[in-house]
Amino acid sequence: MSKKLPERLQALLQNLEQGLVERRQSVRLCLLAALAGEHSLLIGPPGTAKSALARRLHSAFGPVAYFERLLTRFTVPEELFGPLSLRALEEDRYERHTAGFLPNASIAFIDEVFKANSAILNALLTLLNEREFDNGATRMACPLISVLGATNHVPEDEVADAFFDRFLLRLPVEPVSAQGFARLLQLPQGPAWHAPEASLQLDAQTLQQLAASAASVALPDSVLQPLGELRLHCQSLALVVSDRRWVKALGLLRVAAASEGRSALAPWDLLLLPWLCAPDAPRQAALADWLVTRLGVHQGFAPTRLTRLVEAFARQLDTELQANDLDYDASGRLNFTAQDLAGAIGDAKGGAAALRMHAQRRRRYGQTHIDARVRQIDELLLRIEGYAHEVAALAADLQAYTQGSLWLDATLLQGAAANLGATATAVAQLAERSQALRLGFLALPRLEQDNGIAPEPLDAEEATP
Repeated sequence: MSKKLPERLQALLQNLEQGLVERRQSVRLCLLAALAGEHSLLIGPPGTAKSALARRLHSAFGPVAYFERLLTRFTVPEELFGPLSLRALEEDRYERHTAGFLPNASIAFIDEVFKANSAILNALLTLLNEREFDNGATRMACPLISVLGATNHVPEDEVADAFFDRFLLRLPVEPVSAQGFARLLQLPQGPAWHAPEASLQLDAQTLQQLAASAASVALPDSVLQPLGELRLHCQSLALVVSDRRWVKALGLLRVAAASEGRSALAPWDLLLLPWLCAPDAPRQAALADWLVTRLGVHQGFAPTRLTRLVEAFARQLDTELQANDLDYDASGRLNFTAQDLAGAIGDAKGGAAALRMHAQRRRRYGQTHIDARVRQIDELLLRIEGYAHEVAALAADLQAYTQGSLWLDATLLQGAAANLGATATAVAQLAERSQALRLGFLALPRLEQDNGIAPEPLDAEEATP
């Protein structure tokens, strides 16, 4: 695969986005799905540039066949797959003339895809998934790269569910926002957009080279682990994601990495998954939020766990500072001053209690005890320092990823960066608290002579309320 492909794709995307308001992410995701050989479903009301997206996607692949059709409940198979061949009928063969119709198209746009009858949808299932079309007694291979479907809403029935699952990318498309409305009205009238020049268009050889590079993209543990966690999270939300969809989603992530010139997946690639795993905008937003708060922060060193450790040491220091011991003299008798006795005798009912109270003093600790506590704090500080370095490295990696990213919206990446920044701040605060605790243990009241008694190591899990 050419090393210039990322730059070529960036220029191509900039061309496809011209004259479209708030459709940057839609353009990029649809092109990525097509590069991965997958299909996209645009979900939204009429007049939101869905057909314009499809036509521009077609222009990215050069002089290949394009098919477009609006379906209704009266649509017949001939409108999609071609008319029956009269000559074949005379020879007792049931075949269609497919030239100029969907079986011969490379890029297709099917508007209102769910309005077709079940016979058409069932025929489309094989074509979309296997790239094959049953034409009479023969099954013909189809040159299909990608289909863009469009719908106002997704019906709930068995056939529709199976057809819906054939679209790996589910992309909600909304009218432009109030902020973008002025830009929409100021767009020049007439054909202001021109198809990309031939040097930018993607041919079959480029697609083959990209597929070969994507097949060798590595799946590191830093990506595999959060993938498994996301699968469990989807199950907890009763969000059905089939094994086939997970495999296809991973394939698309590998294409995204390869198209950017990377040999391994990065954790940030997983931010593409909400559009592949969730069927609608609210659940896609929920998955995106879940991912943003977890990517790069593994549970073994998460700030919450470190916080529990610091709080456990803080409670231990407070306990040791407040601890008292009975004060005995060398002969084994409690030490009292004259003032202690006078105060105790003055309270007849509480005299014994007063004696006990005044016969106590602040507990003192040997050097062995204090050294042990300081060593435990130092070990905690090393863990915190290591995690701080890890978070800083992740932030630098995310910044480099953002600069080279072709496919992800900047808002999601900014959210991940903000989460890492908040994590770094929390870790720095934990380091400050731990340093203060270290000084606190060093300042504990000391015995004149070390008794050689070391404390039990602090168990943060048991100390956590």
